[in-house]
Amino acid sequence: MNVFVIVLIFIIGVICVVKGGDLFVDAASWIARAFGIPTFIIGATIVSIATTLPEMIVSAMASFEGKNDMAVGNAVGSVTANTGLILAVAMLFMHVVCKRKEYMRQCILLAASAIVLWLSCYTGSVSIWGSIALIAIFVISMVGNVRDAKKDMSSDKKESVDKKKFASHVIKFLAGAALIVIGSQFLINSGSAIAELLGVPERIIAVTLVAVGTSLPELVTTLTAIAKKESNLSIGNIIGANIIDIALILPVCSAVSGQRLPVSAQSIAIDIPVCIGIILLAIIPMLIREKASKVQGIAMLAAYAVYLYVIL
Repeated sequence: MNVFVIVLIFIIGVICVVKGGDLFVDAASWIARAFGIPTFIIGATIVSIATTLPEMIVSAMASFEGKNDMAVGNAVGSVTANTGLILAVAMLFMHVVCKRKEYMRQCILLAASAIVLWLSCYTGSVSIWGSIALIAIFVISMVGNVRDAKKDMSSDKKESVDKKKFASHVIKFLAGAALIVIGSQFLINSGSAIAELLGVPERIIAVTLVAVGTSLPELVTTLTAIAKKESNLSIGNIIGANIIDIALILPVCSAVSGQRLPVSAQSIAIDIPVCIGIILLAIIPMLIREKASKVQGIAMLAAYAVYLYVIL
């Protein structure tokens, strides 16, 4: 594949994810308002599952092909990028108010999933008990979100929903999701091709280029949410996506590989601890103050930049 074709695929990918993000956030916000569901719940369930599809697909395929550094690096690197880059950008450009009662469970589950992963792979692979604990965290997260959504739907006043409008927004939602996933895959493929031409090691490709590439849906959703002033949708999406990246994708990769998922010494010593540190830097001040600040966003961006400098 020549350089011109790779660049063309990259440009098409950018167009797809930008347009897909616009459709996606519009539809998700309308559905939330129409049914009286808080946008945080929409972000942490439907939106986050859809936007983590690239990570799921890439990691599962990498694991199936025996490229375990790619599978683990992509999942962990995506969480680090989501938090240290994308959530930090949201904090810089949006007024993020965090109701402790609404965010507490998800934030605790996110931190717990990262810590459980780290503790469970000290032997050089994700242990069986670790995979079970991670799946349990994912189930608790989703069950809690669905319960909250049902409670809010039954207690809040809902707008009368026009069937035609509902159908059009469902189509818009699905089309947006499809464009984001397809566009992200184009970007991943073209970016990986460029990186391989430069001779970059697999783990570095995974935690940087592939991780950021598969996080593009979250980035585009966040940027679109910034433009539309939907901060709860953005924060909910990022937190929910991070829980899925750690608590669902890695156990799935382990199942696909048919054995314990190997984790490199570099990931155990550097990538996962940095991921935990950036998560704690994001959620602890936010829960204590019940809001985020631009200073916090700058600190998270700086931590992510230092991490990239060290591994590169």
